[in-house]
Amino acid sequence: MSGNITFTMIKPDAVRNNFIGPILKMINENGFRIKALKMTHFTKERAEAFYGVHAGKFFFDGLVEFMSSGPIVAAILEKENAIEDYRILIGNTNPEKADEGTIRKLYAESFTANAVHGADSDENAIREGSFFFAEMEQF
Repeated sequence: MSGNITFTMIKPDAVRNNFIGPILKMINENGFRIKALKMTHFTKERAEAFYGVHAGKFFFDGLVEFMSSGPIVAAILEKENAIEDYRILIGNTNPEKADEGTIRKLYAESFTANAVHGADSDENAIREGSFFFAEMEQF
């Protein structure tokens, strides 16, 4: 599985702005296979658990508030070199610095409301994906 699976979330801002379809289309057009997909809504407690690694940091409370503000779409994606390729596709966390044609350049509102999340390592892809998909080991 190493290197061929990644985890993503379409965040509340992009869901609210009806960007689920365009974002999933970009994912498919860039060679990713969607292995699992789920729309859900973080409770405050679930958001705190998911982002627990950031507890105590200055941005934690705002992040939890934002991520529990509306529905999200969680997905497991498959492609050779998935993590690196997906991070290129989504672009810089700050949409003003993101390359043209990236998901964040096209669909993000701001540094905080940046449309999507992408795992940054194999370990985090597994940990984050398992948070939403109990059958993660099948992928």
